[in-house]
Amino acid sequence: DLRQIDRIDFRFEDWDRQVDLARIAELVPMPEEWSNLVFINGSLEHNSGDAPLTRIQACDWVGELADYRSNGFVALATAFLRIRGGSYLQFDRPREYVRPVHIIHVIDGSVGGPIVDNPRVAVEMGDGSCATLIESHVSLSDDVHMTLPVVEIKMGEGAELSHYRYQNNSEKSFHFATTRVLQEASSNYRSTSFSVGSDIGRNDVFTHLVGEYAESTLHGVYLTTNRQHQDNEISTTHAAPHCTSDQYYKGILSGRSRAVFSGKITVERGAQKTDANQKDLNLLLSHGAEVDTKPSLEIYADDVKCAHGATAGHVDEDTLFYLQSRGVDYDTAQAMLIRGFAAEILSEFEDDELHAFLESQLDELMPALQEASDTIGTA
Repeated sequence: DLRQIDRIDFRFEDWDRQVDLARIAELVPMPEEWSNLVFINGSLEHNSGDAPLTRIQACDWVGELADYRSNGFVALATAFLRIRGGSYLQFDRPREYVRPVHIIHVIDGSVGGPIVDNPRVAVEMGDGSCATLIESHVSLSDDVHMTLPVVEIKMGEGAELSHYRYQNNSEKSFHFATTRVLQEASSNYRSTSFSVGSDIGRNDVFTHLVGEYAESTLHGVYLTTNRQHQDNEISTTHAAPHCTSDQYYKGILSGRSRAVFSGKITVERGAQKTDANQKDLNLLLSHGAEVDTKPSLEIYADDVKCAHGATAGHVDEDTLFYLQSRGVDYDTAQAMLIRGFAAEILSEFEDDELHAFLESQLDELMPALQEASDTIGTA
């Protein structure tokens, strides 16, 4: 229900204060080994490395992948593009770009909110290039605000990109993210997301495999409590033969929160030898939590291997009893099972610093998840 957004008078506010990097470093990891780009309310305020960054005006294909005519949030973000501009990253080296590029989008609504920001990023991966992109969205205040991130990625032949996404905006915020990826032959795009923030959040990802032997991996974990709402719209289209894709999301829900997973894999005519998998698993910690999951396949080729599935259930009573019989108290046992459920996705954040940080974020959120928990057993 987006009617509450319509009643809020959002506006742009420029950042005119001194940047407190120490405070931002409390919200996201910023190791010196990374190229850290800090945007506050849409303005680039800090660049610590040598990332291949230019203004988005230098990109002649922006808007080709994220079509404003088919997505209202993209249309709104595109309308603001001339006001805020965006960033253009080009990885054209035929070898690995060693330093991870960390784009940090910070919102501070205390400067005169409610404010809106439209972080726009275009990424071009040259043939044979390899890079790691970390995308973080955080808030400096608890004020109401809205973010409309749009990321467009073009993957050249044989290019490899690991794309990590962390979203922890304030629980009074609205976050509607769009990612569009075009993959040429033998390219490999790996996306892993961790979403915990915002009142209403949406993660809309679409990968289009147009070259043979392209690989797309879309994984993520989302955690909601209180009355949060998290929406995941995950789609992959196979338009060439011998391609592989994998969609795998996990949700942990507590309180009266709600999540939606809408997954879709399309295999077009001629995309023979496709190997595609799709799965959404959810752990419900309370009777008031709700998840709507809709995995789907559309297959127009006859020589493919495709599978999909979805489950939702509560913490298993027998497992809890077993841990308690070994001297583990109830809260600790429940926390162990929650961590174990999330660990599979968290392990895919391969950078040690990032992985440790996200584990600490899960630990910080654990009391809120457990406080709103009221159920065990089988759903």
